[in-house]
Amino acid sequence: MGARSTRRVVASVGATLLAAAVLAACGTGQVGDTGTSGAAGNKKLVLIPGVKAEPFYISMQCGAQEEARSRGYELETQPPDRFEAALQTPILTGAIANRPAGILIAPTDDRAMAGPMKQGRDAGVTMVEVDTALQDTSIAVASVSSDNEQGGRKAAETLATLVGDRQGSVLVLNTIAGTSTTDARAKGFEQEIAKHPNLRYLGAEYTNNQPAEAAQKVSATLSANPDLIGVFATNLNTGEGAGTALRNAGRTGSVNLVGFDASPKQVEDLRNGVVQALIAQDPATIGRRGVEQAVNAIEGKPVQRRTQTDLVAITGQDMAANEQYFYRTQC
Repeated sequence: MGARSTRRVVASVGATLLAAAVLAACGTGQVGDTGTSGAAGNKKLVLIPGVKAEPFYISMQCGAQEEARSRGYELETQPPDRFEAALQTPILTGAIANRPAGILIAPTDDRAMAGPMKQGRDAGVTMVEVDTALQDTSIAVASVSSDNEQGGRKAAETLATLVGDRQGSVLVLNTIAGTSTTDARAKGFEQEIAKHPNLRYLGAEYTNNQPAEAAQKVSATLSANPDLIGVFATNLNTGEGAGTALRNAGRTGSVNLVGFDASPKQVEDLRNGVVQALIAQDPATIGRRGVEQAVNAIEGKPVQRRTQTDLVAITGQDMAANEQYFYRTQC
């Protein structure tokens, strides 16, 4: 074959390969394309909780798995080691690259996670928020969480009942600024506690979601405010730290501790009198409703943009009647 003929064949093959590459790229669903991950046959969902090995998120996973199976979907759970946007982001981007039909995520920062979640939406992956939520409501198709302001109000009401007409100061232990759920709990508590003039609200202290830091905050508050009569801990870690500080100071029981959530450790603390009340969520229902909304969106069915689940206040006197709200450590 002559050189000119060879060049023509090479050019023809090159053009064919280029066209094939372009067609292949169009089908890969790169970030920013208009493809949809909800195509027929894609039955994969990913749940990205806020943190690994926390009973709240394990209970959520259990509910999500049950709902996914009942609808013919597979659900994989990929939690970060700590409740941090820097650790959750690479997990999310990796999940997006595998193009599941939908991702359920508890964003660990209501602003920092917006960019990575938008990448998922732009890649055609259905995004659903569970537990926590972004400030930007345009990215996820649905958001499912507890009514956290209601939870904060219940905490204040319960604390006021425990204290009665005694006077004293009260403290809120929050986690990390920008965590939508705990910020809402603190807001609800502040609104309700203002209705009780015998209780002086000291404000909220952030603990970076670390029990040791929560213990330090409570110890410092006890020194500065000997009349401390109540503490509202907005999650598991803050409650654990508060309990440690009160035990070390010999103030267990005299300072009423109201915790949030009902993990095995918290339930044990309630049973032993370290904690006087717990505000329990229903994480399994959050997981089920999250999958429900994700599948509805994937299959083109009506979606409820915001779903809020109820909470219940549990004291030592009514523990037995509320066992269904205790969180699980495995599915």
